Amino acid sequence: MSHGMAAGGSDGAREGDGTPVKDATGTGASPEAGGSPAAGGGVASGGGTALGGGMAAGGAAGSGAAGSGAGAAAVGGAAGSGAGVGGAVGGGAGVPVAERYLDAAIDLLRRVRDEEAPAITAAGELIADAVAGDGRLFAFGAGHSSLAAQDVVYRAGGLALMNLLAVPGVVGVDVMPATLGSALERVDGLAAAVLDSSPVRPGDVLVIISLSGRNALPVEMAMNARALGLKVIGVTSVAYATQTKSRHMSGTFLKDHCDVVLDSKIAIGDAELSVDSVDAPFGPASTAVTSALVQAVTATAVAALGSRGVQPPLLRSGNVDGGHDWNGRIFAEYGDRIFYRH
Repeated sequence: MSHGMAAGGSDGAREGDGTPVKDATGTGASPEAGGSPAAGGGVASGGGTALGGGMAAGGAAGSGAAGSGAGAAAVGGAAGSGAGVGGAVGGGAGVPVAERYLDAAIDLLRRVRDEEAPAITAAGELIADAVAGDGRLFAFGAGHSSLAAQDVVYRAGGLALMNLLAVPGVVGVDVMPATLGSALERVDGLAAAVLDSSPVRPGDVLVIISLSGRNALPVEMAMNARALGLKVIGVTSVAYATQTKSRHMSGTFLKDHCDVVLDSKIAIGDAELSVDSVDAPFGPASTAVTSALVQAVTATAVAALGSRGVQPPLLRSGNVDGGHDWNGRIFAEYGDRIFYRH
């Protein structure tokens, strides 16, 4: 798995999707659930009914607004999830910092489990539909968000049909200088070029992972993918749409261009801890939570296929007896839908 950051035009450490932390306190953006839904926020552009994806951090129920026009049903992510800027867990006198971090991560996982269940089910069904209908699966993430995308590609216990949609200089953190990836995420037109040179086709599913969902690359990736006839599952922190400004010319976020939105509940800045003796918050949890969320969707898809009488094309570990032979048969049967082997 590649590991690297990138070079060029932004300063400030990157969050899970390469967003510089120092820029994460922008104001305004599209209104969220609890008021009027933002530019399709969780509602597929083109309309359809949106399922509320859970409770907001302050306790308000997620949006369930119905869209207008003809289009596929969309599943909205939770409204305004994550704490605001500086939402780190402080205090905890006498509690080891490692315990505090793990407790914070566990709390986020519980929220995702409890509040995102409808969206997880809808995303799993979309993937199952594609697998059963001769479609292909793709995953994309930039910066540290690429780790969750890579985790479902060529994965023991995972679906063999999930392919990584790679953008050179953006996927992973192995590019030098490290700031290039952050700069590339803001380049207009890059997503269209990547999709045009990829093997995607109508009916495929693309999972786009971006913590902030505010940069041009993930926004345009979703917009262009849907225009090409793909179903798009967005994994993001919806809180950014209410507490930061979009960096795309449309003023929209990733969540505004998805068929299903999964809200990771990560607070602005992606740092769960603070202590009096340290000037900045620390302890990012987006990778752990987002990876678990995407794996939950994959597990849902596998179970859905089984319930339909379809054997899912799963990979086995090469470190167990018979694993290589099993995988060889899967590659032979589904080779025209797997692109990481050639």
